[in-house]
Amino acid sequence: MRKQQHFLRRFAVTAAVALALCVGVSAQAVSLVPLGRAVGIQMTTAGMLVADLAEVDTPGGKATPAKDAGLRPGDVICRIDGRDIASSADFLAAMDAAGDTLSVTVLRGGAEVTATVTPAVTADGTRQLGLWLRDGVTGVGTLTYYDPATGRYGALGHGISDETSGVLMPLRDGSVLSAVIADARHGGHGTAGELVGSFDPGNRIGGIERNCIFGIFGTLDAPPDGAAVETAPADAVKTGSATILSTVAGEDVRAYAVDISRVYHDGGCTRFLITVTDPDLLAATGGIVQGMSGSPILQNGRLIGAVTHVLLADPAKGYGVSIDDMLAASAAQDKAA
Repeated sequence: MRKQQHFLRRFAVTAAVALALCVGVSAQAVSLVPLGRAVGIQMTTAGMLVADLAEVDTPGGKATPAKDAGLRPGDVICRIDGRDIASSADFLAAMDAAGDTLSVTVLRGGAEVTATVTPAVTADGTRQLGLWLRDGVTGVGTLTYYDPATGRYGALGHGISDETSGVLMPLRDGSVLSAVIADARHGGHGTAGELVGSFDPGNRIGGIERNCIFGIFGTLDAPPDGAAVETAPADAVKTGSATILSTVAGEDVRAYAVDISRVYHDGGCTRFLITVTDPDLLAATGGIVQGMSGSPILQNGRLIGAVTHVLLADPAKGYGVSIDDMLAASAAQDKAA
């Protein structure tokens, strides 16, 4: 049997531009170390994520075997012909062993769905399913806080989702890595800028244990530098001046002035509309760019949340999530464990 061709994509961690639904709970004030440190992020998925469907060129014309079988973007392939699929290596091994048709089991909306797929055969005899698959993510983000009582951290303020389907990527394992920011590309109207960072996979500083709509969470291998501050409850956040901590050059964490323009209490969670007012940050990045997600927001000396999204219509503006919601997500993981 000829080797199955496959399409695998790795992609950068990005600040999404749509707000996710959230269900948070108010948390009591705790003491956390606000970080603002840029890190490299490497994460592998539990199973193979169907990012998109593709056409296959055959001698008889274009074929769409996966689409015809009912597979959809956002499905997570967990078994092929009864063989567990946890990685791209598992997928390729199952394809090599498969017959003329395949029984493909996917996770969709929390339930398992099984479809029978007949691969299309190209002119050179290669069998293809017509799938774009993703098995991991590599990129740059920002650590929000460290809890000295537990050794745990929170980062990003939003989950890592597939950029095509928008589905939250299921976590198999992952690491946060020491990073250096080499460049900051400005955003413009309709275009998000980004931090360009370099990191070595061997320079791990912690593990990723949960990926959810409020960020990624895990444990750091060693306590970071910095003094703890008290958190502020979501209902204490007010419009007016605030500060974000971020790394936009090298490894230096700096404080930048922002203004909280609006506070939204909706659906059990709290979001902020923030405007960058600091001339140094505006000169360096043009405002909020990809990679700054997770930058902690402080008001009146207390940690209130993290930067999450850029407003594409105006890169000087963006959104933040409350620290209450991030801590509730971390606590939910501890309960599940």
